[in-house]
Amino acid sequence: MKIAVMGAGALGGYFGGRLAVAGADVSFIARGAHLAALKAEGLRVESPLGDLHLPKVKATDDPAEIGPVDIVLFLVKLPDTQAAARALAPLLGPETGVLSLQNGVEAWGWIGREIGAERVMGGTAQIPADIRASGVVRHSGPFARVAFGEFSGEETARARALLSAFQAAEVEVSLVRDIEVKIWEKFVMLSAFSALTALTRLPIGPVRENPETRGLLARAIAETHAVGRAVQPSLAADYADRAMGFVDAAPAGMRSSMLDDLLRGRPLELGYLSGAVARLGAEQGIATPVHDFVAKALSPFASGAPKG
Repeated sequence: MKIAVMGAGALGGYFGGRLAVAGADVSFIARGAHLAALKAEGLRVESPLGDLHLPKVKATDDPAEIGPVDIVLFLVKLPDTQAAARALAPLLGPETGVLSLQNGVEAWGWIGREIGAERVMGGTAQIPADIRASGVVRHSGPFARVAFGEFSGEETARARALLSAFQAAEVEVSLVRDIEVKIWEKFVMLSAFSALTALTRLPIGPVRENPETRGLLARAIAETHAVGRAVQPSLAADYADRAMGFVDAAPAGMRSSMLDDLLRGRPLELGYLSGAVARLGAEQGIATPVHDFVAKALSPFASGAPKG
């Protein structure tokens, strides 16, 4: 299977690396120092599930150097979605599928408007990972899960082929028929997890152990759940409790990618997480005071470190 990873950061590096070791023909689309390191030294993954080093990888900033592929793993940051989707054209053959494993609940629609909705597959990834150094992915937890599927609910040939590739790579994976619900399930947890870890500049352990911040976390989960139930009625009525259970089971040192971006002075996905909850809540007539506050409190950092 020929796979291109659009946005070869922590998640793209981890899953792309595992797929390459298992025999897939993987090309990484990256930029800057990370791209330079991939070209010079290859890709390293440090993981409790097993380290790996690929001394030579296919890496470029130009999709035209790769040509048509079977699957694109689409993992760019949410503000870059439309521009990256427009850059996909050289990668698209007649049957190419584009699997978005991004955060939020809106990206697949934006991609579909650029390349055709029939090409887009939805997915979720649950993995604590970051870029430790250029060309080096640090996976810091005992799990790395992917769920994906076609928005039509069909089990297509391309979906089954990708499932087999993930299984060969020993990635914990599931092919599901209700991927839009799964995306909302992740968003219920992730929007609150990102909000509270970024707001406090703390990993999840101290946040959930302090009664005051735990209360805010639970309220943020409840707000997104209420919005999700209005937008996607198939979201389970008890999912807020299940999301809190996931947070309680997470490694104490786990932190959100939004916190990592904040600490490194990078632009945040704030407008697509807490900001999206607040916006969608207003559209549905649902109050979201915690997410409203987080979106406003972190707004000076939304475009990166404030000047001065």
